[in-house]
Amino acid sequence: MKVLLVGTGGREHALAKLLISSRNTVKLYVVADYVNPGLKRDSEATGGRLFATNTNSPDFVTAVAESVSPDLVVVGPEEPQFHGVVDYLKEKGYVVFGASLECSRIEKSKVFARYLMWKYGIPGRLHFTAFRSLSDAEEFIKYAGDVVVKPARQVGGKGVRVIRDTKAFLSEVKQQVKNQSVLRTFDDLSKHYDSDYRVLVEQRVEGVEYTAQVITDGSYVLPLPLVQDYPHAYELDLGYETGGMGSISGPGYALPFVTQEEYEVTVKIVGEVLRRLQDEVKERYSGAFAGQMMLTGLWGPTAIEFYSRFGDPELPCLIPRIQSDFLEVVDRAARGALSGAKLEVSDSYVSIVKAVAPAGYPAFRDEGSGHPVSVDEEKIGELGCHLLYASVELRPDGLMYTKGSRAFEVVCSAEDYEKAYRASETAVSYITSMDGWPLYYRSDIGSNWLLDERAREAERVRTVYRSKQNRGTIGEFFTVWVPGEGVVASPLLSPLR
Repeated sequence: MKVLLVGTGGREHALAKLLISSRNTVKLYVVADYVNPGLKRDSEATGGRLFATNTNSPDFVTAVAESVSPDLVVVGPEEPQFHGVVDYLKEKGYVVFGASLECSRIEKSKVFARYLMWKYGIPGRLHFTAFRSLSDAEEFIKYAGDVVVKPARQVGGKGVRVIRDTKAFLSEVKQQVKNQSVLRTFDDLSKHYDSDYRVLVEQRVEGVEYTAQVITDGSYVLPLPLVQDYPHAYELDLGYETGGMGSISGPGYALPFVTQEEYEVTVKIVGEVLRRLQDEVKERYSGAFAGQMMLTGLWGPTAIEFYSRFGDPELPCLIPRIQSDFLEVVDRAARGALSGAKLEVSDSYVSIVKAVAPAGYPAFRDEGSGHPVSVDEEKIGELGCHLLYASVELRPDGLMYTKGSRAFEVVCSAEDYEKAYRASETAVSYITSMDGWPLYYRSDIGSNWLLDERAREAERVRTVYRSKQNRGTIGEFFTVWVPGEGVVASPLLSPLR
């Protein structure tokens, strides 16, 4: 079976490993933005090859498809979806696993995602408002209180700014921070001209985050085990928000700090959003879909945002745990024949992913780019771990160079987190910088003390939302005073500005 994989990073290398592990004979071709050494090696090992070109160009990707005549095309990242690559391939008659341009609006437009949940009354929704105008956003933010300011468009996991407004004596400083947040959010979207609304302001909630991923053919939904991602750059959840410095999964389909009931509610929310999305855009959704969730005192399982593809490092975390023929499941989803398919997952094993990035990531990627790195993949393999090549390029001189983002991901699995943690700590030591430029990773991911902290946090939140359930006030937002308007139930849920 000939498979064409579109994408360049760690998620795509994870997809490649899962696809070529099929019991079917697979010939893998890859369309990537640059020569990812892992994708190049794995595709060539099957008799395929890697094509370096613009993955966001429907014409370029289709030209590769026409040259190899694949039986299935798998589109990994979101940006090719946003640029219509999936639609163009389908128009040419190819079988494609990936969300169409209309379906991918659920990720591209955070405003659309929020309004969809409110329109259909889906539980787990947050109060919000959105702005086209910089001046309107700046005026509103003066009285917004505790909020999260986001770019209204997906910009690769960047640009989220949390504003906690609780110290009256810092009002002047806080106002400066608020204005800077709005200005920077507008700047985050300066390179994107396909988003009408610029700034999304939504209520701030606190709790334990996790990701729920599913595979769907538009009718049947096949849930994957929950994964917890760690987006902050540094240990103790400090520093810049990143695309994800690592993740954990297992045992079973939930997490150590998420109950089975919370897992079932989460899957129900994700499934309902998926169903209503298709009602709204009048198209069948075929591909991966994910909800970035948070266990909060407001709702319990609460939707933070949605992905029209697999997450990274969420999908890599499932490599050691998926026991089914992944290619068969993906192919059936693309062909609208997923009903009856089963996904066998190792219930007894847990897994940990740790990303290794060059200093400078994520705020100063140019400084972290262009540094030669080396890795002892054999030693990592002896630990029973997988190595994924992410933002690293193989150049004609035979060396690998960083591209400024997460360069590698190590995926380790064991019967318990302590064993997987020890393996992951050893594995990252086999990745080295050749010119002395610092590399960093988060040592706390997968540690017992951080797992215990997540469990304590989840239990505190659980006490609050269960109390709300008992009082019949689940999902209700507190009232606030807004100058010129008086006491209102929520200053956020309002017409778009």
